[in-house]
Amino acid sequence: MHLTAILAIFLVAATTGPVLADIAGTASVIDGDTIEIHGQRIRLHGIDAPEARQTCIVGSEAWRCGQQATFALADMIGQSPVRCKERDVDRYGRIIATCYVRGDDIEAWMVASGWALAYRRYSLDYVAQEQAAQAARVGVWRGEFVPPWEWRRGERLQAATAPNSADGCAIKGNISSSGEQIYHIPGGQYYDRTKISPQKGERWFCTEAEAIASGWRKARR
Repeated sequence: MHLTAILAIFLVAATTGPVLADIAGTASVIDGDTIEIHGQRIRLHGIDAPEARQTCIVGSEAWRCGQQATFALADMIGQSPVRCKERDVDRYGRIIATCYVRGDDIEAWMVASGWALAYRRYSLDYVAQEQAAQAARVGVWRGEFVPPWEWRRGERLQAATAPNSADGCAIKGNISSSGEQIYHIPGGQYYDRTKISPQKGERWFCTEAEAIASGWRKARR
């Protein structure tokens, strides 16, 4: 066989491997590190967010940080199309991908905002964002938490109790001294100091959409 032909065959064999694709479209948020596009589950590369049922602690009060991480990702994406660059497929059949919305790296934003951790077991891409979030004490860094990978193994905070809420709903609907109806979400500047008094007409909400539909506005901070 001619040497050129042998080299051509060698190059084809060396470059043959799994075909990685770009995926783009409207995303549904599953949890703080998983989305779905066109029916395909996509696990965000290099990050690990609190599990949907996971609670964290600020002061002596537990709050649903996993639920809030999911809300944060949904709010960040909004209705904008998402573009993902496939990197691998995990053992559950999910695509592992780096994803972007409006040109921004979704994983970097989640970690920088404190709603996910750098998943060092698989990547060091977002360590700098994690360090910045920890220094700024945003998201889960406001208090105590168990890293998601340890939480999945059964690790729990000793003081972890159910959030001080009604039926597990964590958004606080407060009535100001002027009678204005304002709701506070976990992570807000005044969330921890806001107390709910049903006798005054104050109440808990499970979602921001529910609060808005009931005539309450979001706290500015």
